[in-house]
Amino acid sequence: MDSLDLQVLQQARDWRAAGHAAWLVTVIETWGSAPRPPGALLAMRDDGLVVGSVSGGCVEDDLIDRVRHGERVAKPALITYGVTKEEAARFGLPCGGNLRLVQEPLSDIAWVDDILARTARHELVARRLDLATGTVTIEPAVRGEAFVFDGRQLRALFGPRWRLLIIGAGQLSRAVAQMALMLDFEVTCCDPREEYHLTWDIPNTSFSKAMPDDLVTELQLDPHSAVVAVTHDPKLDDMVLLEALKSPAFYIGALGSRSNTAKRKERLAMFDLTPAEIARLHGPIGLDLGGKSPAEIAVAIVAEIVAVKNGVALVQKKEGSALPESSAASGSVCGVRS
Repeated sequence: MDSLDLQVLQQARDWRAAGHAAWLVTVIETWGSAPRPPGALLAMRDDGLVVGSVSGGCVEDDLIDRVRHGERVAKPALITYGVTKEEAARFGLPCGGNLRLVQEPLSDIAWVDDILARTARHELVARRLDLATGTVTIEPAVRGEAFVFDGRQLRALFGPRWRLLIIGAGQLSRAVAQMALMLDFEVTCCDPREEYHLTWDIPNTSFSKAMPDDLVTELQLDPHSAVVAVTHDPKLDDMVLLEALKSPAFYIGALGSRSNTAKRKERLAMFDLTPAEIARLHGPIGLDLGGKSPAEIAVAIVAEIVAVKNGVALVQKKEGSALPESSAASGSVCGVRS
């Protein structure tokens, strides 16, 4: 669940606390091309003010019009758009797509407060809504779960389903961490060097002074985990790679030029890593955006992580860069040219 949906809950909660009536609208099912996935949220106030999106703007005007004209549901109700080609065209649904929504009154804000508090502690939680009764319950969730609607109940996730481990606490790491937070990653920075960790002050992140390889073992990286090694210290970067490349983490990248990356792979081959495991390394790290400053290089790194997470080919790569097999047709840059 992305940060927009948490902002929707926060705003709806504030409207309700201020005495307004408010409704939540959740995407439960889509067909064809859909700009918002199942679980996406929109909140409406009694005067038609909205926050969030369920269609990228296609049907929001109709939802607002319904509220302004007195169609104010008292219990959860299903709404379907795009049943016919004519209706799909009327509401601007892309490629004639269909959209099913649940609209519900926000009568109790205690569960919203619970979600906001728990996600602020980096917990992943699920909201279960019973359509027959309107009852909402909040329960723990685990990475890998998805939005579920069975016709009677919907279960939507809130909180960081993705996590990023950054090795090194320098200026580049700070920029990467801030961008990753905006993308709803749970961010941990690791740097055992005294002169670096004392200045780490990025809110809503975790910090560890452990040795990187020990921390990787402790975190038990999963397919929703990414690792970025950017210390410029081969001892620390190589340590984390030796463990991370054996894990199921979906992305593992290391800072360095093409020549340094080649040397790093030679060093890694001296240990108990298979050629296939070494080939998983994204190095040089990041898309080739021509970045020079730490912030620009951070954009390139985070963009590559997002592309890999979403299964998109890494076409914006530096010529001659080695690519993991899962990212065929790409190449990489770290902002440092060889």
